[in-house]
Amino acid sequence: MKRREFLTRTLTLAAGAALLPAALLAAGADYREGLVEEALARGEVVFLDFFAPWCGTCRAQERVINALLEENPEYAEKITFIRVDWDTYKNASIAVMNNIPRRSTLIVLKGDEELGRVVAGTSRAVIKALMDTALAAAG
Repeated sequence: MKRREFLTRTLTLAAGAALLPAALLAAGADYREGLVEEALARGEVVFLDFFAPWCGTCRAQERVINALLEENPEYAEKITFIRVDWDTYKNASIAVMNNIPRRSTLIVLKGDEELGRVVAGTSRAVIKALMDTALAAAG
């Protein structure tokens, strides 16, 4: 195989792999203005994932979230997952109102109350505890 062809195929596969976690997070929606307020007004529990596609910590968090979603479909059934692109919305009202310090911040909301958050944590136990808090609130 020619070097150029090899590099092209490798980069194509790597790009596809980088998109895989977002595809697996099928329970979630990409943020748009008003989406969180609409979900909260319907009484839903909202799990916000402030991520950046280039962020290694964010990718590690996403792997854990996806594994937990696969293991327990109830998370996806009862919790509204919303991904907020940090590069686009870091100065938007959603980040300012919720005092989001950085990308790789996960936060759970219900009504006008914050139920929990994880900042830059990638531990399965910590993320599972946050998701379990959301599930209990949605119960």
